[in-house]
Amino acid sequence: MDDKLETLLTRISECGFKQTGVLPTSEIGFYEEVRELCRKNSCGMYAKNWACPPSFGTVEECRQTCLEYDKIVLVNGVFALEDSFDIEGMHAAMHGFKKQMDALFVIAREIYPRCLMMSNEGCARCGACTYPNAPCRFPDRLFHPIEGYGINVYELSKKAGMNYINGKNTVTYFGAVLI
Repeated sequence: MDDKLETLLTRISECGFKQTGVLPTSEIGFYEEVRELCRKNSCGMYAKNWACPPSFGTVEECRQTCLEYDKIVLVNGVFALEDSFDIEGMHAAMHGFKKQMDALFVIAREIYPRCLMMSNEGCARCGACTYPNAPCRFPDRLFHPIEGYGINVYELSKKAGMNYINGKNTVTYFGAVLI
């Protein structure tokens, strides 16, 4: 492991993530079926902001972008819920995870200025997104969702030796840094 990666992995713990895994980008699988879940708009964000599809290209274009990097560093955050129907808790956890990803962004950019960040779900940085009428206000802080790239997070987490599910009454969110 090189010194820069070792430094990144050491500093990731400052952000409060539960687990971390590293894989070569060649091990990432890209699937139209995963992108199709975005098109079905189950999260309500499809074609509504710069972070979500279709704003950043096809699955093949996303694959090509990812393969410009050597490694993917996958992280997850695990958050307690009152019960499995705690929607408010899930939303609070999602925003907490996004804050963790913002902290990771600062650290990762220090070490790898050209890294690519991915996070969970869409972007909520601005009150109202400029999509599609004007450019993103914060393009350097725009973290596309991993699934939006057509990546199966369950499969990727298993390859990285990480838990996808972390126990009863928890929710787990995933993010990544491509270096």
